[in-house]
Amino acid sequence: MSTVLVVNSGSSSFKYQLIDMGAERVLASGLVERIGEPVGVARHTVYAPETDGPAPTMLEATATLEQPIADHTAGFQVMLDAFAAQGPSLEDHAPVAVGHRVVHGGARFFAPTLITPLVEINIDELSVLAPLHNPANLAGIVAAQKAFPDVPHVAVFDTAFHQTLPAAAYTYAIDAEVAASHRIRRYGFHGTSHKFVSEEAAAFVGRPLAELRQLVFHLGNGASVAAIDGGRSVETSMGMTPLEGLVMGTRSGDIDPAVLFQLARRGGMSIDELDTLLNSRSGLKGLAGVADMRDIGDRRDAGDSAAQLAFDVYVHRLRAYAGAYIAQLGGVDVISFTAGVGENSVRVRAEAMATLGFAGVEIDAERNEARGRGIRVISTDASRVVVLVVPTNEELEIARQTLSISAS
Repeated sequence: MSTVLVVNSGSSSFKYQLIDMGAERVLASGLVERIGEPVGVARHTVYAPETDGPAPTMLEATATLEQPIADHTAGFQVMLDAFAAQGPSLEDHAPVAVGHRVVHGGARFFAPTLITPLVEINIDELSVLAPLHNPANLAGIVAAQKAFPDVPHVAVFDTAFHQTLPAAAYTYAIDAEVAASHRIRRYGFHGTSHKFVSEEAAAFVGRPLAELRQLVFHLGNGASVAAIDGGRSVETSMGMTPLEGLVMGTRSGDIDPAVLFQLARRGGMSIDELDTLLNSRSGLKGLAGVADMRDIGDRRDAGDSAAQLAFDVYVHRLRAYAGAYIAQLGGVDVISFTAGVGENSVRVRAEAMATLGFAGVEIDAERNEARGRGIRVISTDASRVVVLVVPTNEELEIARQTLSISAS
């Protein structure tokens, strides 16, 4: 059995999954959070296989622990203790490698990368581009290496899939010397999800990935869309940071930069206040007071005009990007929706696609409203474009890429 441990580390928490790569089945998952606080919390869940597939839905055992967790190293010891107490045994299911999600790889990393001291230095140095994420990712790497010193550790970068963007797509039209000296360009994010979904979609429709022009809408609290031509990302909505692009739960997405000048000069707002405004007090939350699309839907149904406007602004931006990216691709063959909103919001999918008849998109209302666990078609049989709902699985994609590097 080839087993891979996947780690997604934050500043005060980390998530993990132990995956049997033979069956591509999750054996156990967990969350260690509130690291460094007076009382930390750890949850560990073990899964039994279903009889009809690899999905980890049959709960076998779960445990929650509350105790002080000083740092990430202590957190990994808590995780190891949970495996020992609850299972599965790491002696029987020893990881052959550990895969780590790293948010920002800059222009340096374009593929899964075996972690070496030099790679760690680069991840740390790239923290200037992702100060909230890369230091936390690196803390998880260091702690995991102490817990699993004898196996390869592999970094899988959110930005890597978008390293195929052409210069015309990633270049901002500002002074070239200023941009170069501060590494200002578009990098794109959610790359692991966009890669996974586009490949799953190609397999589902039974056509070679290299032949397909695809749009993938990753719509969660953070949201992005990617234009993928022959399996290569050629355009994506997020930029140097995950703030650019679509309207999100708490982030503004695209905005005239001069708005910030106005708020600083006339409103007296500081850089930190502007940062908080655009990242934490904007998007759906800024428009309607709630960040969750389910709450927006409930308020719309109740006649809330602010929620209606928030929904309309959200959909307007989706349509704008869809049209622009179809133009960049010269047409589209497959459109996929994924992540929390994309997989679950019937209204968002229907409204986002409603004006794309010119491109050959025709949504089947009954299919769109039907619930399902796996990949499913929501377009009509007559639609020239296949529109899908594709559940994303970033952990499995990280595990696949980790195994491909560690086994080579």
